[in-house]
Amino acid sequence: MKGFKDFIMRGNLIELAVAFIIATAFAAVVKSFTDLLIALIGKIFTQPNFDTYRPGGVPVGPFLTALVAFLIMAAVVYFFVVKPYEAFKARYAHKEEDAAPDEEVVLLREIRDALTRRI
Repeated sequence: MKGFKDFIMRGNLIELAVAFIIATAFAAVVKSFTDLLIALIGKIFTQPNFDTYRPGGVPVGPFLTALVAFLIMAAVVYFFVVKPYEAFKARYAHKEEDAAPDEEVVLLREIRDALTRRI
């Protein structure tokens, strides 16, 4: 039972559960935004529902709907998740590099330098 408790309380599992919950909520927001944009695009092209679009009897509509939905979702994820994350990472990555190295690293460098002087 202790092993199971350790597994459940492991930090990665909790982080994954939180990420899954947030991703599910974010997916609902992105889907509703995508539906809104698809409806607007449909109004612009006087075709309120792409699914019924069948030029020459070929059911192209569902593919167009899926393609537009994918492009909108990819754009939302890129501009609202990836770009802000990259900016955040770039801003705070330099601060970590500027921090003083650990004592162990300094000691290892001194040992390396002493060994290279002996040779």
